[in-house]
Amino acid sequence: MPVFTEKHYMTRISWLRAAVLGSNDGILSTASVAIGVAAAGTERQPIVLAAISALIAGALSMAAGEYVSVSSQADLEKADLGREKEELATIPDAELEELAKIYEARGLPPELARQVARTMMEHDALKAHARDELGINDFTAARPLQAAIASAAAFLCGGIFPLIIALTVPVRHMVVMQYATAIFFLGCSGYFAAVSGGSPVAKSILRICFWGTIAMCITALAGWIFGTSAT
Repeated sequence: MPVFTEKHYMTRISWLRAAVLGSNDGILSTASVAIGVAAAGTERQPIVLAAISALIAGALSMAAGEYVSVSSQADLEKADLGREKEELATIPDAELEELAKIYEARGLPPELARQVARTMMEHDALKAHARDELGINDFTAARPLQAAIASAAAFLCGGIFPLIIALTVPVRHMVVMQYATAIFFLGCSGYFAAVSGGSPVAKSILRICFWGTIAMCITALAGWIFGTSAT
């Protein structure tokens, strides 16, 4: 008899979030800066320099920000696990009752909940409390370095496309081409995120393209206003 294996997407959350956020930010940030500068002037060099600066600064910023935020999460998890370990050593009976109440709240009868809690604690008490009381598991555990590298790499991969446009497209068509290619790649990113995460494709693409359009329009308007004022 064949064994049926369920397909879940939570195993991908640790890298999917960083990859999607990084690539989207790379596309949108670099394209928006290029559009703003292109709307303000008619020379290629400032556009290219602005795109390169946005690409480098954005990748470093994403890496640093992701590392700091995920490190803070890791510190909190470590502190909570330390307290839980101490409580398991000093008040094991109270921890048993606490775990039993959690299972009871999920629908198990009191006696069965207590039996399950006792079995889980005998197997691995800290892991049981980490998972069921604190919500810490292998899928969601904080990995700062992995998140930082994934975010920076994804930002560079996304931001390289607006830079190529800045280097190759005639300046008079720069704003339109930056917007068109950015929306195309944002749509591809939304499709990839939806397929990888098992979520609705159309909703993901529409959401990212809508907010991307808003961001680029505001940046282009700012560039046009300041460019007009300067002249």
